[in-house]
Amino acid sequence: MNIQLRSLSQIHWVAIAVGMILIVGGGWWMNKKLSPQDQPALLEISPPAQQTMSGPTEMESAHASPVVSPLRQQMIGIQTALVKKRPLSTTVRAVSRVTYNEQRIAHVNLRISGWIEDLYVDFAGKLVQQGQPLFTLYSPELVATQEEYLLALQAFDDMQLSPLAHVHHQAQQILDAARDRLRLWTFTDAQIEELEFRETPIRSVTIYSPMKGYVIDKTAFQGMFVKPEMTMYTIADLSRIWVQAEIYEYELPFIQVGQSATLTLEAFPGETFSGRVTYVYPYLNKEARTVQVRLEFPNPHIRLKPDMYGTTVIEIDRGSHLAVPDQAVLDSGLRQIVYVAQEQGMFEPREVTLGAKVGSFFEVTQGLEEGERIVTSGTFLLDSESRLMSTSNMMGALGMGGVKMEQAQMGEMDMGSMEMGGMKKKMDMKSEEGKGSND
Repeated sequence: MNIQLRSLSQIHWVAIAVGMILIVGGGWWMNKKLSPQDQPALLEISPPAQQTMSGPTEMESAHASPVVSPLRQQMIGIQTALVKKRPLSTTVRAVSRVTYNEQRIAHVNLRISGWIEDLYVDFAGKLVQQGQPLFTLYSPELVATQEEYLLALQAFDDMQLSPLAHVHHQAQQILDAARDRLRLWTFTDAQIEELEFRETPIRSVTIYSPMKGYVIDKTAFQGMFVKPEMTMYTIADLSRIWVQAEIYEYELPFIQVGQSATLTLEAFPGETFSGRVTYVYPYLNKEARTVQVRLEFPNPHIRLKPDMYGTTVIEIDRGSHLAVPDQAVLDSGLRQIVYVAQEQGMFEPREVTLGAKVGSFFEVTQGLEEGERIVTSGTFLLDSESRLMSTSNMMGALGMGGVKMEQAQMGEMDMGSMEMGGMKKKMDMKSEEGKGSND
């Protein structure tokens, strides 16, 4: 009995396969035999199906407008919302580092060689005032230049008695040249006046601080021989400090010079410092994909110290724009689609053009009007239904409805065979049980 059922099943499936081959082959033969003017009637395709078959780009637009009953909408969790203008604001957070203000740094160099005699500022980190003495310098060249100036000054005084005008002019030129040389070698006007009053060269000249600030680097030591190429001190004004923030590449369009910002530091939990954006660097960190942004903060009490790490927050108000929730948008990579709710449970797939993403919303520049209702939840299930309907419409337009019917009948027959096989198995088990009881 089992052998007979297997034979019938094999014959049944062979017959179905032969029938399918005959159907497909007959359709192909008929299509080849028809004249060209008859072929469009046989292969007539609706406009949506023609667009679908035209190429890979058009295949992305294979969306139909599904009709979903209210009960099924509730079952698959479809939710909708009105399209409207919303106030959009962006918050940019960036890891930041406090640095020196490069525009408020001064270096103390000499223009002449010599020996340091008295050292007044003898350690780094000390606060100095503008004009405060740093050290004294003995330089034989500077002493010789002072003597030249005193001689030029004496000659000028003597030439005042000469009746010749050109002699007065030459004496004045020599005196001016000697004074300028002293100034070039860091002599101040006050020191020149003191030299004129003393009428003898000053053995050691005093070097003064050019600005108020903190000594952040010092190479000067007492008794040291120094040269013009050496930097004795580096002084930084920390009353206004820089902060370097690392902004991600996609956040760069939101950043502009002049924007307000706040800074938080682990050293001062719960406190914020206010500053502003002063510069956006013109190059990108290719490893981290970030752009460095410079901010400036007032630092009157020197609480912000260079090399501190913190977080910079920039709040950007983008105004009011037409926007939709990000979960309402389906992005295929080539286009963005939302589903617009229509009457009688119909949902229309609509291609849209998006602007920037701000928080959990996309700005919409084209494709939607204010007041329309779009799907915000259950979008993926709705899109699957739309694509399934589009595929079914295409198959029907290509004359494959019969194939789908055959597939459905094959499924039913397969299910029937499975049921018959199950029933046969149960009958065999009962028969075996009966034999066992008789034994």
